[in-house]
Amino acid sequence: MVGSAHHLVELTAPAGSGIESKSTPNWGARAVDTLLRRSLPLAVLAAAALLALSLAACGSAEAPADGRARVLDVRALGPRLRDLTIESPALGRRARARLLLPSRYRAEPHRHWPVLWLLHGCCDSYRSWTRSTDVDQLAELRNVLVVMPEAGDVGFYSDWYNGGQDGSPRWETFHLTELRRLLERHWRAGGRRVVAGVSMGGFGAMAYAARHRGMFRAAASYSGLLHTRYQGGPVAGPALIQNLLGAFDENRSALWGDPGGQAQVWAAHDPYDLAPCLRGVGLFVSVGNGRPGALDRGPTSARVRQLERALLPQNVAFVERLRSLRLPVEFDAYGRGTHSWPYWQRELHRSLPLLLGALQTGPASSRSCAAAGRSR
Repeated sequence: MVGSAHHLVELTAPAGSGIESKSTPNWGARAVDTLLRRSLPLAVLAAAALLALSLAACGSAEAPADGRARVLDVRALGPRLRDLTIESPALGRRARARLLLPSRYRAEPHRHWPVLWLLHGCCDSYRSWTRSTDVDQLAELRNVLVVMPEAGDVGFYSDWYNGGQDGSPRWETFHLTELRRLLERHWRAGGRRVVAGVSMGGFGAMAYAARHRGMFRAAASYSGLLHTRYQGGPVAGPALIQNLLGAFDENRSALWGDPGGQAQVWAAHDPYDLAPCLRGVGLFVSVGNGRPGALDRGPTSARVRQLERALLPQNVAFVERLRSLRLPVEFDAYGRGTHSWPYWQRELHRSLPLLLGALQTGPASSRSCAAAGRSR
């Protein structure tokens, strides 16, 4: 999410500046007020800024071919940053993805690169990781292709159920089929991959690694929704997600159907239920307790405190499930900390040894697993 539920508010740099703000955005009122009326006051970390600048010096648009996804535009934001505009049949519209190229990308034109996928949270955008963290400055990532794709305000990294009729949006297909293939064809993405995400993106990281065994060697979640069918805590998992969908005027059952009537579909996307499918994947999970901590700058809103407090028991249940299955996991339950970017930047740093180490090991297992709800 960037929260788990909040509306996008953009902080823009002065018109024409080409500069993206890295400050923490305000909370959007519409989603927050809707959720306050129904269950948990959820927050929004917002995305920022104007995208401008010149055409890329490397990378090229793909010619149209048989209805496949294609790159319509590539823009350079700096020596290593590129923004792609993609025509996506899976989404039925255009979408964006931001790339951070390896430092020797042009110097080694025949090399294929390991890939780190960074997934954004609810109500945010593909800009969020470079806007709100130092990811583009990390020396550890100089030999990695970093992919930061758009995932919708409340896309939940899923191909939507839509009453059993399927159809768009199909975020899972866009990311792991369309975009992955474009990266392999045109940006020399290799077959060694790891994935990490914040909030809704933390859900996406674990769900993608479990649902596509062998695709990712490691997965990291920072303040993620890791048990979407959870019935305890300040708010039940299904209510949290459906209230969020409603806050963005989406049909509450369009994502995975009704939590009761389509329980198998919900289970097929719930990291907790999918835990057996994570065997062989390096795992990192982190979460705070919602109480303001050392990285909170000034007063904190009730929303960022309450959201993190609501996600804590989900994370604990998920980790306990992993341990019951004897699956190794690094769990950083760091105590004081709210649902906000300063903590997520720190947790990215803490998880990098596991993520990058996995890129040097053998591939994740691609064997089938016996997780519940694998019917869809």
